[in-house]
Amino acid sequence: MLFGSSGIRQEFGPGLVDLALRIGAAIAAGAPGIAVGRDTRTTSELLEHCVVSGMLSAGASVYSCGIAPTPTVAHATRQTDAGCMITASHNPESYNGVKLLNPDGSSFTLRQQAAIEDAIEKTHWKNWDEQGHVQSIDAVDAHQEAILDKVSFSRPITAVLDCGNGAGSVITPDLLAAAGATVIGLNCNVAGRFARPSEPLEANLPYIGEIVRKRGAACAVIHDGDADRMMAFDERGRYIDGDHLLMLFAKYLDRKRVVTTVDASMAIEEVAEVRRTPVGDSFVSEELLSWGDFGGEASGSWIFPQHSYCPDGVYAAALLCEIASEWSIAEELDRMPRYTLLRESYRIASPREVMTGMGADEPTHGVRFEDEDGWYLIRASGTEPKVRITAEGRTPAKAKEMLEAGHAALERANHTLE
Repeated sequence: MLFGSSGIRQEFGPGLVDLALRIGAAIAAGAPGIAVGRDTRTTSELLEHCVVSGMLSAGASVYSCGIAPTPTVAHATRQTDAGCMITASHNPESYNGVKLLNPDGSSFTLRQQAAIEDAIEKTHWKNWDEQGHVQSIDAVDAHQEAILDKVSFSRPITAVLDCGNGAGSVITPDLLAAAGATVIGLNCNVAGRFARPSEPLEANLPYIGEIVRKRGAACAVIHDGDADRMMAFDERGRYIDGDHLLMLFAKYLDRKRVVTTVDASMAIEEVAEVRRTPVGDSFVSEELLSWGDFGGEASGSWIFPQHSYCPDGVYAAALLCEIASEWSIAEELDRMPRYTLLRESYRIASPREVMTGMGADEPTHGVRFEDEDGWYLIRASGTEPKVRITAEGRTPAKAKEMLEAGHAALERANHTLE
């Protein structure tokens, strides 16, 4: 099984290079026109060349976006038959991979993924006179203009922006400035190495709060490696957890039907009608195709169906700044329901086998236990060799109790496997 919860990701090596060539040819078998982009990793240009070579060998027309965020490539895909992004998103620099996109911005479904895996084994190259061609396009400006058409600040603001040396560096600084923000940029260059861990967790951003307070910023927005994610800080320099960002966007946009994942807080159900999916933005997007008017994951993926079915951290950054120009985000957060939610992860040699032993139908979907006052979820990561435990309770003591119960269940399962 090549695909995880968000595309294909592996440690970089010869196997990934060979796979990239075959993936390119497999995509082109069903999509004669393909938009392609890459993040800033040192291995991304190499893998892009491999993917594009596979596409050309199958006769496809390739529209090259260069370094661009995943949502920027998704926006360009509207004019093609499919999109392909070279990225490992928030994973460390040693990882890389491929995300495949439909013209509406949604990720390839499980059925489409299975078709690609099957096609990889049946690759056929075209003759010399049937090869495809490459054309460069300005996907960044087109995406920026589309967002500026939807976002309007009520007053000028100062915003802190940390792109983590990722693909967001080529669009979000200029976008926020064009929208009317004074931007304090951090790590907004395409260095190829990440100055901080790419995942926009609070623990990876200890310096942001002080900068917000010292500079009197209205907010801070943070990207991961391919800028499909966006996390934020309020004007008091407090990190906003993903569950409350989900609620903030839903309230500001007046969205009453929200799609989120099984590891999101139960507090969300107090502000909207909710449907839950397995963890993974592709599952949220797929559900939104038939129900709901907004969706997202607590990890920082925000999907606005009226804009795109691709998580768009760039649009979310601009929208967060728009909210900050109208509201006191801190005061809004203080009024929201809040329960204790704990998240931990453990490196395990065989996470999928452990989860199967625990009775999970699909290891990355996991197993969930709940009662009236709390719940815990144990699941295999779809992108790393880890098992994640999420627990929530109506009180801190209940959340701790649930986390300990989940840890004990994982220990039993891991011991049985050994």
